[in-house]
Amino acid sequence: MKPAFLIVFLKEFKETLRDKRALGLLALFTLMYPLMLGYMLNQQIKRATQSEREGMELAVIGAAQAPNLMAQLKQKNITVQPVADMDEEAIGALLRARKVVALLRLDPAFGEHYQAMRPASIELWYDSASDNSQRQRDVEEVLQHYSSNISSARLLAHGVSPATMTPIRLQRYDTGSSAARSAGMIGAILGFLFFPAFICGLSAAVDSTAGERERRSLEVLMAQPASPWSLITGKWLAAGSLAVIGITLELALAHGVLSWLPLEEIGMSWRVTSAQLAWVCVATLPLSLLAAGLHIALAMNARSFKEAQSILSLVTLIPMLPGLAVSMLELKTAMWMYLVPMLSNQTLLRELAKGQELGALPFVLTFLSSMLPALGAVAFASWRMKSERYVLSV
Repeated sequence: MKPAFLIVFLKEFKETLRDKRALGLLALFTLMYPLMLGYMLNQQIKRATQSEREGMELAVIGAAQAPNLMAQLKQKNITVQPVADMDEEAIGALLRARKVVALLRLDPAFGEHYQAMRPASIELWYDSASDNSQRQRDVEEVLQHYSSNISSARLLAHGVSPATMTPIRLQRYDTGSSAARSAGMIGAILGFLFFPAFICGLSAAVDSTAGERERRSLEVLMAQPASPWSLITGKWLAAGSLAVIGITLELALAHGVLSWLPLEEIGMSWRVTSAQLAWVCVATLPLSLLAAGLHIALAMNARSFKEAQSILSLVTLIPMLPGLAVSMLELKTAMWMYLVPMLSNQTLLRELAKGQELGALPFVLTFLSSMLPALGAVAFASWRMKSERYVLSV
């Protein structure tokens, strides 16, 4: 004979699978965050590599006055479009049309000033509201390099070594790994991957407690030869199972997206292996059970179905606060972070994304930090279930 809690679990789980609202939330939050993360990073990669893939077109007024400059621009895969002189309004219209990245306007006396070794004026016109900021910086780098070459040539012509103008040679060495940069840039977004643990099972938890009490179907269930602990455990596992399924599929999808994207194009990498992700999913399982336990315990204390939804919609935001506080205060990773539910999961995945070698202790602490409160929430709900007057609102 099956245990009573298992019978309740199967009954609640089957009813949940028939609930389109619960399945809709599961599908939405399973797909939303990984796809959003993939889209944001893909757009960043496209912007970073757009110049190499597509080149860029630069409008130039007075291009004939600086043939060497035009040659350097072409060497950088910049297509020069000579245009006639135009006023400020016409330049603004040209840039808003997004047909060129920017516009260079050489002073009419550029050639004369250049020959006389006086500063020759070049105007760089661009639209800061466009998405061409990276390509505009590429144009500025060419101009700076062109100016530096002219300065060096003039100094040599006067018998002065260009080295006298650079008394200090600065050399930069970046010791940060691509994995560490990845964790820093993606770390804030990784935290949201665990938020669906508090959403996927919410509808099922509220409906099986406050909903059944409002529909008076809980009376029939309590009349059965089953202990309050068995009833609550079955409902808890049914709601928690949805959250476990949702968070596992979401993490797997996010892992697939991050592994597929060419993150090396923007100096990043994703070094979390499938085996490590599997252990993260195991350590995250109690987080889903904690969310289901809290939802059931709080929903039983609500006077109505609507009140339960209102309370839980606010409670689901509380687990995000420790992660936000750590991010805003820029705290370094410490062992106590693995003792805080949800923050422990965020910290675990972030450290793995950095390529850190973690022992078994962080995984064990992450597991227990959520499992122990989850059992406490279920024990509290079972204790409240013993009171017929409380449960049936009589």
